[in-house]
Amino acid sequence: MDIIDRKILRILQENARTPIKAIAAQVYLSSPAVSARIENLEKLGYISGFHATINRYKLGYHITAFIELSMEPSRKPEFYKYVQQEPHVLECSFVTGDYSMLLKVAFHSTMELDTFIGKLQNWGHTRTQIVFSTPVEDRGVLIPDEDFEV
Repeated sequence: MDIIDRKILRILQENARTPIKAIAAQVYLSSPAVSARIENLEKLGYISGFHATINRYKLGYHITAFIELSMEPSRKPEFYKYVQQEPHVLECSFVTGDYSMLLKVAFHSTMELDTFIGKLQNWGHTRTQIVFSTPVEDRGVLIPDEDFEV
């Protein structure tokens, strides 16, 4: 990966809908060369997909919460199958500390959240924090100009 690849990644991370022609102008390459680089970055796993950022509040999801769940490690495979099917789970991470799972969820109401927490308590003990505001949304990762070790 060279400086041009990193610049392409920064541009796409900022706006995945940036036209190839516009990217080409910014990195001083032809459109076919940029397309080939993007294809290679996908093949190498640097780009795992292109997504639209949806405003969940416009869709009525006014409650965002983080739920910590402590559970027996032996139940992880079964829990992963369960949680992958839950549409309100935005993210689920296996973490260190007193709790083994950290879930980010979105719901229309606290009543829906309460019902979901009740279901989670079949897996173990929970602790929940409801988000008041998010001053820094997911903004991607820092892509440095210089070489870096992976």
